[in-house]
Amino acid sequence: MLDEFLWGRVRRLSPEAPVPVVEVQRSSRFPGGSANVARNLLEFTPKVTLCGMVGDDLPGEELIGSLKRTGCDVGGIWRIPGRPTTVKTRVFGRQQQIVRVDRETRDALPSPARGELLDFLRQTIPACDLILIEDYAKGLLDQEVVDLVLEEGIRSGKLTAADPHTHNRLSWKGVSVLKPNRSEVLALSSTEDPDESLASVEKAARLLQERWGCLHLLVTLGEDGMLLLDEQSRSQQIPTAAQEVFDVSGAGDTSLCLFSLALAAGSEALEAAKLANLGAGIVVGKLGTATVSPEELRTHLSTCA
Repeated sequence: MLDEFLWGRVRRLSPEAPVPVVEVQRSSRFPGGSANVARNLLEFTPKVTLCGMVGDDLPGEELIGSLKRTGCDVGGIWRIPGRPTTVKTRVFGRQQQIVRVDRETRDALPSPARGELLDFLRQTIPACDLILIEDYAKGLLDQEVVDLVLEEGIRSGKLTAADPHTHNRLSWKGVSVLKPNRSEVLALSSTEDPDESLASVEKAARLLQERWGCLHLLVTLGEDGMLLLDEQSRSQQIPTAAQEVFDVSGAGDTSLCLFSLALAAGSEALEAAKLANLGAGIVVGKLGTATVSPEELRTHLSTCA
């Protein structure tokens, strides 16, 4: 996806409808979706291979070009003729998001490209140390693709981590790490509770951990921090590290990246979750789809010590 941000001033309401008029002063574009995951990973490791699809259009060209400049391997990205690249435009006025406009299609990956994708995954996964699956329900992932990734990960002895989507009900059996947010964990477990209490979230998380056999389940809770279930199903709530919240876009990507990277590097689950929580707290204090650097983590860790 390509994330576009428009920032401007709001000084009046539109005479056409009861909505604010935003006088755009600046704009920026960033790689979003799984491309933002790649950007986060590249802050900590020199080799990242991204797999996905974009349209054969200008936003797709811009997205791939931006990723190349960061050093990302884009050999697993398919450009599909006639398909629009997903573009999410967020409009801000007075530091507040006013509206988001999505331009996209959710059509499935065409058959020829799909076969190439499966072959690419079979060839690439054994050489990776960590496999991250971000499901945005845009047409790329189905059960066959997910099963292949998880089976290849198990066969190669690699850590696999996934961020699921409630609009794409898939089985994640065999995944090492699952990172839903509060509403996702309740919906996926089919135990939705109107009060969304921590007790309900923990109950739902335990059901998912048992159903899919994941070693670690990390639930992001927004202003309430995170809830971790480790490999012994021990639960731990981690208070939010955010000091100021300007923009939450991409915070979940940062959480999954840091938690999974720390585990792959040998960290204990609680230590990894605390790093992920700290990183998410840093990026929500930035405007736009942001990343966190090792230097920023070190600075905040020294402040917390």
